[in-house]
Amino acid sequence: MSGQQNGHNHTHDHGHNHAHGTNNKKVLLFSFIIITFYMIVEAFGGFITNSLALISDAGHMLSDSIALGIALLAFTFGEKAVNTGKTYGYRRFEILAATLNGVTLIAIALYIFYEAIGRFINPPEVATMGMLIISTIGLLVNILVAWIMMRGSDTEGNLNMRGAYLHVISDMLGSIGAIAAALLMMFFGWGWADPLASVIVAVLVLRSGFYVTKSSLHILMEGTPANVDVNDLVQTIQQVDGVKGVHDVHVWSITSNLNALTAHIVVDGTMDVYASEVLVQKIEHLLEHKEIKHVTLQVESEKHLHDTSVLCTVKGDAPDAHANHHH
Repeated sequence: MSGQQNGHNHTHDHGHNHAHGTNNKKVLLFSFIIITFYMIVEAFGGFITNSLALISDAGHMLSDSIALGIALLAFTFGEKAVNTGKTYGYRRFEILAATLNGVTLIAIALYIFYEAIGRFINPPEVATMGMLIISTIGLLVNILVAWIMMRGSDTEGNLNMRGAYLHVISDMLGSIGAIAAALLMMFFGWGWADPLASVIVAVLVLRSGFYVTKSSLHILMEGTPANVDVNDLVQTIQQVDGVKGVHDVHVWSITSNLNALTAHIVVDGTMDVYASEVLVQKIEHLLEHKEIKHVTLQVESEKHLHDTSVLCTVKGDAPDAHANHHH
């Protein structure tokens, strides 16, 4: 969109996003340092006390640490300027990193399941007091980090921040599991409580790994964003005065909160260039309210219309040189 309206919108959004981005980065860096430090302590403690529940919780914390590190790198790379080699900049890095994170989580969960089977059959001796102390401190660390994230960053809108925050929340459950297992072993001598707690944590790790991998692969496959209804977008465009038809519609996500749309719109053959530009601006304005940040529209007159299917099913989708493009 051009004109005064878009100018206002862009500066406001940019300022707002920039402030969010800076806060997100500070919060992430602080959280990353705390979680990584304590993850090392917990892994070490797990090996010393021989507790699989602690080791699995450390594995979960490792996944937090990776998620936070990835989110940090994604913000850093995302801020890099676009260039002729990468016209969208490095914004996709966040999604690639999220995929790697998801696969790592799945691998950690499978390893814990494998270890737990042996421990159910033959429960080893566990130093329960050390396990209780370490898991309690772990819980407090997670509560602190979750509180910092809630207070200082955009855990609602940004996929990366949200992912990191959910990691920390589910990690709290892991620490609670380890505390419960330590208490059950101390008071009742239930050796199986340790592998049971580790399996519960592994299920949480596997679940978050599956969802992270699934949603990031959907973006990499250029699937339709979850918060977008293609039929609704097509109807919105068709309802604008002057639009006779819409076809070759493509909607995809470049990265979190950045959805793009390309489409061909058919107009009356008598419409002049100025009128078609006004029409395009109007459509872009409407689509901006439907979570579409980047719009490319090609205007065609009814005289040149060949294929009218809403979704493109024929030939390659090479962008036409005459595309009427506004951003």
